[in-house]
Order: sequence, then C-alpha cells, then structure tokens
Amino acid sequence: MFLNVMYSEKEAFSLSLEKLAFVGDAVFELLVRERISAKYGTNIGEINKRKVCAVCCEAQAEFFRTIEPMLNDRENSVYKRGRNAHIGRVPKKSSPQVYHIATGLEAVFGYLYLSGQFDRIEEFAKRLNL
Repeated sequence: MFLNVMYSEKEAFSLSLEKLAFVGDAVFELLVRERISAKYGTNIGEINKRKVCAVCCEAQAEFFRTIEPMLNDRENSVYKRGRNAHIGRVPKKSSPQVYHIATGLEAVFGYLYLSGQFDRIEEFAKRLNL
C-alpha cells in the first residue's frame, strides 16, 4: 500500500467523515479498477464502462447491502456517521438516500485503509460482483 502515515483505529475513527469518505472513494475505485483489469481483456473502453458502473452511487449502495451483515460495531458506527454526514450536493443521477448510503460505504473504506486494516478491505472485496 501507499500509506506513509498510519493511524491507529482510534485516530482513524476520529477523523472527519469528509476525509474518510474522500479517501474511501479512492480506495474503493482502486479496488474496483484492480479487480476489473485482472478479470477482463485489454479493451480500455469496455473496462472503463464496467468501472463506471461499479463505482456509481447505486452500485456502491447495492454493494453496501451485501457487506452490511459483516460490519463490526466500529465499522457500523463509521458507516452511520458517514451516511448521516451533511453533504452539499447530490449527483443528478442519484437519490439523496442512495448517495448517503454510498458516502457511508466510502467512509468505512477510508477508515479501514487509514487504520491499516487491509485484510478487512480484502474480506469485503471478495464480495464484489464484477
């Protein structure tokens, strides 16, 4: 991993939800890109279409429903804080409810990444249906 600064679980937990979601968005997209590029051919146009479909709010919300039963108490708390965070604008193609679920998911991935819980990210990644 690229992480130069590692946070303890407690420190990562206390970071702002905006920061956690910001980092988590990148972590989730990189995870999807990695899986798609390994699974599919070399047609970048096709790979990119699959990536866009997998990282959109609706797909993230659906993925969250898949891993929700796996969340421990701390992850669930991060998710709820992320889901309930005040968000300025919701993308036109998404409902506020779906966007909030996706933001909560991103916060969880940000929390896990910044606290060095890469094995946990991998557990969730195994549930990706790409």
